[in-house]
Amino acid sequence: MAPRGWRRIDGAAAWSTRPQRAFMMTLPLPPPDHVLPTIDWYFDYISPFAYLASESLERLPAEVELRPRPILFAALLQHWNTLGPAEISPMRKFTFRHIRWLADRHGIELTPPPAHPFNPLGLLRLGIAAGGDIDTARRLFRFVWRDGCSAEDRSQWRALAAELGIDDVDTAIAAPEVKQALRENTEKAIAGGVFGVPSFVVDGQVFWGFDSIEFLLAYLRDTGVLDTPGMRAIDAMPEGPQRRS
Repeated sequence: MAPRGWRRIDGAAAWSTRPQRAFMMTLPLPPPDHVLPTIDWYFDYISPFAYLASESLERLPAEVELRPRPILFAALLQHWNTLGPAEISPMRKFTFRHIRWLADRHGIELTPPPAHPFNPLGLLRLGIAAGGDIDTARRLFRFVWRDGCSAEDRSQWRALAAELGIDDVDTAIAAPEVKQALRENTEKAIAGGVFGVPSFVVDGQVFWGFDSIEFLLAYLRDTGVLDTPGMRAIDAMPEGPQRRS
């Protein structure tokens, strides 16, 4: 029996009904009766790790339904009472060195934006206003992290919106339904235990970070990877004394 939340689909039909997945997949196709899940992909354009993940989506099986879920990373930090890596000085230096190394190692183009952190709210809303599909999300990530552009540059910002088919970008991103969609995505992420970006959520399981893609692929091949004796033991590990605030 398939796990709850999974659906049985035909590979050819899935490909033909989802034209935004216009890149080839590297994994072999599963048998026709194989069941693959729906994955919610949570991200914020402020995250360079989320950009690297966006450039690695071809590693996922084509039959998986991947639902882009732009969220406000700052709201996660506020909810979980934590700091982002760019807000801790020595961590910031290491993080961007690590991003540079990972991009080079994986052959991913990287030109950082003029400054970081930046306010990603306009980009998040623009992605939703432009349709919210995977191609749009990837284009917005590349605007920031491949092309080194900024939404603060009005010329670059208007050109990006026009490329996505939006003439009056300020009106589009101010639409109540766009704001509401971003708010609901973020609230759903928090309710589902998402604490960072990028996160892939499947069957209620959170796979966090660019480097968790291998873990996610292992789970897609065999959900039992989370039900081994070692996993059950680590999940049951008692909490020790907590640091005082």
